[in-house]
Amino acid sequence: MSVPQTLDIPDGVEVTRIASVRCEHAVHRARPQGEARGAILLVHGWTGSKEDFTPILPLLAAHGFDALAYDQRGQYETPGEPDDDYTLDGFAQDALALAETAFGTPFHLLGHSFGGLVAQQATVAAPERVATLSLLCTGPGALGDSPTRPLKHVVAAIGQLPLLKIHQLREQGIKRPAQITAFLARRFTSQSQAALAAMTQALIDAPDIIEDVADTSVPVWVGRGENDDAWSFEAQDEMARRLGTQVVVIPDTGHSPAVEAPGTLVDAWLPFLIS
Repeated sequence: MSVPQTLDIPDGVEVTRIASVRCEHAVHRARPQGEARGAILLVHGWTGSKEDFTPILPLLAAHGFDALAYDQRGQYETPGEPDDDYTLDGFAQDALALAETAFGTPFHLLGHSFGGLVAQQATVAAPERVATLSLLCTGPGALGDSPTRPLKHVVAAIGQLPLLKIHQLREQGIKRPAQITAFLARRFTSQSQAALAAMTQALIDAPDIIEDVADTSVPVWVGRGENDDAWSFEAQDEMARRLGTQVVVIPDTGHSPAVEAPGTLVDAWLPFLIS
């Protein structure tokens, strides 16, 4: 989960909705300035939202990119029904349909954390649509259950406890600014329970499809925060090796560089996007 440091909407960022053939998504979008360099779709992670990328949208737009972040199906301001398709492939098809509606051309794709698993699926499903794939603080398949991330307990609690109670248990003892605390509670409790259960289960048992990603020949960038605490450094290094690249380490950041150090992330990522 990424925790925004501010909820202010930067100049140049549109707050709107886009309806594809599959889903109507709440989005934040920044249109390109100057010479157009292409479009970027940004896919958030577990219990996240478009706000996880808002700080980098105007920075990308300043370099000529049409940058779009969205709430995935059943997350925050994008509704989801209990019987919707919440598989990784379903989320990937949502991303592809949204990009087709918004851009209509091949696009750059970045997935953060759980969103990296979705982005991998989307790339394998439609490599001709994906100009480049960027994987940020994610890994090759499941993150897995652990004492520090008891994901199986979360799955078991869904439907047994109110979402607010689950959120409060996870946030117990953490001090944040009041506005951010209220936002995180609102975002968590706005989720579809079915979507949350499916996303959490995917983090427990998602398959490793890195060889399929490599076989697409789509150019890949892999980055992580210097102090990322999700997938192990070894797992991310090995994933990058299998993809024919190396991990770019974002200094002085943890699991969410886009909100922790947006300028530093964009500076580290930009050479790949414009190469």
